[in-house]
Amino acid sequence: MTTIVLDIEGTTSSTESVHVGLYAYARPRLGPYIDAHRDDPDVRAALAEIGADATAEAVKVLHGWMDGDVKATPLKTLQGRIWAEGFAAGELTSHVFPDVPPALRAWHASGHRLAVFSSGSVASQRPWFANTAHGDLSVLVDHWFDTVNAGPKREPASYARIARTLGDPAGLLFLSDVPAELDAAAAAGWRTTGVRRPGEPNAATPFGPHPVITTFEEIDL
Repeated sequence: MTTIVLDIEGTTSSTESVHVGLYAYARPRLGPYIDAHRDDPDVRAALAEIGADATAEAVKVLHGWMDGDVKATPLKTLQGRIWAEGFAAGELTSHVFPDVPPALRAWHASGHRLAVFSSGSVASQRPWFANTAHGDLSVLVDHWFDTVNAGPKREPASYARIARTLGDPAGLLFLSDVPAELDAAAAAGWRTTGVRRPGEPNAATPFGPHPVITTFEEIDL
């Protein structure tokens, strides 16, 4: 059986739903969240990595990263915590493309394992898949990976690290809309498939040697 590892933005879900919907939700809440959770070890670690103790200074850095779509771990950690609270409060609902839920359910029912590898923190990945308009998809996912427990998504070492948990790289299939991520996975011995979603930022990007699909229905396992 194959283990299918999923990217989120541009692959299972629209980039706009993250960069517009979730970012807009988190942006005004960063400062209040930091002030309310300064005793939390993860928040203290994030502030130390940012290099700012004052909330206003930290928020300025975080907003700059958001504006530049920088995949910085402190930002992803704090955003993930805020989004998790928003999902728990019923204030957020995640987006997935319509072909995703039936494909995930079919793969899971066939005995294939599912995992997620996203730059968004694990704290945000679980509620994202749990709170879709198509029901709770998180119950189908066995493993969750982010830049903290795996590493940067464009480095082969990150995929080698994930393979130590999931098993033989030859049995791992990574789905992503980012060619550089696919290149890194392939360099670690994984199977890869590019996801070209119409209207997404990477819809016209060349995928080089990687097979390309436009919907999950085209994947033959």
